Parts: sequence; C-alpha cells; structure tokens
Amino acid sequence: MTAYQPPAWLTGFAERVPGIPGETFSRFLPPPGGGRRSSAVLVLFAPGWEEPEDTTVVITERAHSMRSHAGQPAFPGGGTEEGDLDAEATALREAWEEIGLDPGGVDVLTELPTLHIPVSGYDVTPVLAWWREPEPGQLYAKDRREVERVVQPSVASLIDPSRRFQVHHPSGFVGPAWDVEGLLVWGFTAGILDRVLDLAGLAPGWDRSALRDLPEAQLRRGPRP
Repeated sequence: MTAYQPPAWLTGFAERVPGIPGETFSRFLPPPGGGRRSSAVLVLFAPGWEEPEDTTVVITERAHSMRSHAGQPAFPGGGTEEGDLDAEATALREAWEEIGLDPGGVDVLTELPTLHIPVSGYDVTPVLAWWREPEPGQLYAKDRREVERVVQPSVASLIDPSRRFQVHHPSGFVGPAWDVEGLLVWGFTAGILDRVLDLAGLAPGWDRSALRDLPEAQLRRGPRP
C-alpha cells in the first residue's frame, strides 16, 4: 500500500497552529468551566484518488432522518465518551464508527483551538489530520443513522474564487459556504475550512459580497453550528 506524504502547506500550517489564537478561528470560545459537553471532529485531508497531488478534504452529509441538523454538512466526529483519552481519540473513534476510516492509516498533525457552539452548548476540538494510506471505497456511510453520504472535494475547487460565496441566516448569521456535489457546506464546518485554507496561505481573494439566503430546507432542519 502506498503511503503518501502531506503537502508542505498542510504541515507548515500545523506547525504554526500553537501560536494562533482561538479567536482567529471563531469569536465563540469555551466559557469558564467549559460547555455542556466536550466533543471533537476530524478535519481530514487526503490525496486525490485520480491525482494524489490534488489534495482533498473529507466531509459528511448528516442523515436526513436525524432529529436535529438533518442533511447538513459535518466533519466526522461527535461527543467525548468514557474511555476516550483525548480529542484525537474521540475524533478517530467517531470517524471509524461513522464512515469506516481505519485510524491506522491516519497521521494526526495537530489540534486546533477548542471552540464553543452556542446552539448546542458543546465545546468542539477540531483535530487536523492527514490520510497517508487511503483505501479506495473505504469511506462510506457506515452508520446510516448519522451519515447520508461522504463527499471529498478537492482543495483546488474550494479555493476557486468563482465557486465561493456566503450564506445568510435569518438570525443574522453570515458565513462562508460552498456547493459540493449538491451539498451546501456552511456553518461551523465551512467556517473551519475557510480559516484553515486562509491561514495556510492557499485562498486567494474572493467576492465576500456574493451573498445567498439559506435554502428553506436548511432552515427547517435547524442551524448547524
């Protein structure tokens, strides 16, 4: 099995993360004493299937049958459980349970600052990782109760200014978004991606006045942090 090395921009960014304040990623930081529950998500970058040098990122579409945030974008992840040693353990366990990711082929590069999600009261630690030994067909909606499908857009498509826009929620929230294979990537997931790509020095300027209202279907499903 071929083991691929992460791109220099990703390792360089990971090395700089300890010096980046949490406020750079979000204005919502954990309150004194912490939030209602700790959780972690896996921000997993990987080689492209056809062209390994075309780096991709793994995103899930949440199951449409879920009681909250149905059909919305998310990184693999979830709440900390008894036995999880740290955020890395939580993120990797959840990725295995949700999409079948073998943690043995993953290199964790760093943890981003823990952020707070006011809607849920969760404190979320994004775990930045590289999938060095990708296996075709391994990632799928393993837990259909939580995952509808897995998408893996290329970084090149995400930084293309012509494919970027912002969305507006009736609450007043405005944030970056992408359309990935018919999945509207917005909210917490899009915010983390936007910050990572920008802080890694990859994202050229784009028209942030390109504003769209959130589709009615997304509003009915409730806000995804």
